[in-house]
Amino acid sequence: QVQLVESGGGLVQPGGSLRLSCEVSGFTLDNYNIGWFRQAPGKEREGVSCINTRDGPYYTPSVKGRFTISRDNAKNTVSLQMNSLKPEDAAVYYCSAEPPRDWAAVQAMCVLGDFGSWGQGTQVTVSS
Repeated sequence: QVQLVESGGGLVQPGGSLRLSCEVSGFTLDNYNIGWFRQAPGKEREGVSCINTRDGPYYTPSVKGRFTISRDNAKNTVSLQMNSLKPEDAAVYYCSAEPPRDWAAVQAMCVLGDFGSWGQGTQVTVSS
């Protein structure tokens, strides 16, 4: 069974940093597509960043230069380092997995939040 478990969310002040982690199991991480997505109250799910072992990463323009996605195949984890956080970054953050396919299609799916398997999410709050 595919499982993804997010951790690392919390409360930070504007301008602060958080590092989110996603531990995956039930599939081989190598060349799988893994993404971080977020959903704020009253808004649709948004793709934040997606990566595989050969292509990417993709970042949504609003986070480029502030967020960094990385993966550790040995630990079966994918992380999202978030710096210079803004109030508009507040949301529940999810990680998700999608089997290998061509990168152009993966990017389109990432933008739409259309990956296949999902974790339960971790809350990120940005407030003074």
